[in-house]
Amino acid sequence: MLGIAAAVLFFIAFLINAADLSTNDVFSSANLMLLGLGLLALHVAGIGSGLSRGGRRR
Repeated sequence: MLGIAAAVLFFIAFLINAADLSTNDVFSSANLMLLGLGLLALHVAGIGSGLSRGGRRR
């Protein structure tokens, strides 16, 4: 789930950068890319994956 959110943020950052839109400092393409990288790092670390690797199942 976090991987999908990161992909959406990367796409929005790409659109802002490609269209050369002037946004305020909070929604700049660099900040959105950093948020996407943070979400991607959490996804790779296994947080928010939705799959639990608990005890044994029989």
